[in-house]
Amino acid sequence: MNCLDIPKHIAIIMDGNGRWAKKHALPRRAGHVAGAKAIKPIVIHCNKIGVELLTLYAFSTENWNRPKDEVDSLLKLIRHYINNMYSYIKYNVKIRFFGDLRVFDQQIIDKMKQIEEEFDKNTGMTFGIAINYGGKDEIKNAAKEIARKVTAGELKLGDIKEKTIEEHLYTKGFSNVDLLIRPSGEYRISNFLIWQSAYAEFLFMENILWPDFKTKHIDIAIEEYNKRNRTYGSVK
Repeated sequence: MNCLDIPKHIAIIMDGNGRWAKKHALPRRAGHVAGAKAIKPIVIHCNKIGVELLTLYAFSTENWNRPKDEVDSLLKLIRHYINNMYSYIKYNVKIRFFGDLRVFDQQIIDKMKQIEEEFDKNTGMTFGIAINYGGKDEIKNAAKEIARKVTAGELKLGDIKEKTIEEHLYTKGFSNVDLLIRPSGEYRISNFLIWQSAYAEFLFMENILWPDFKTKHIDIAIEEYNKRNRTYGSVK
């Protein structure tokens, strides 16, 4: 990996938990549990090789449309995962939760804030976790807040730039996505970081479901990333 250009920001859509469970004749909840267990080795590896920001899609605004028992199971798993995140502190990573977090009770919101504050002194990679997140919802909320500021006279219409919008997104302070990975063979980004991924390289990986995703797949993705000619609309 030493001779490769390491993407600053890698985003991953953790897809395939349900199909993994079906493949192993297990309930869907078991697939989500297996998917959660696959996260830590990826975080540790990305931090080790010099990725600056790793963002994972944990729960989307569309996930509420799933059967209630599955939604309840997902939310319970998320709570459990958050309550056990202190095991990450020894890896020197920062933690950032983002999305419309108002759906959670105050206890879990306070826990997320506490984790962010206690991990903030770390100097390694930022680990971003998108919860109750949707790209369209994010941009809508940013537009509403900017409009409010214009109406209140806090911001002039002519002063609105791309940076203005970025500063009102959930991901304020994040760099744009360099590499977006989706295992499971699906070819879409499912409303994930649609503003931030304007110039991302997309890699849709077939024949691998998220619970089986390993550090070697990150290495494969980075090797493919290094084969891409990133021109950002210019000519090279």
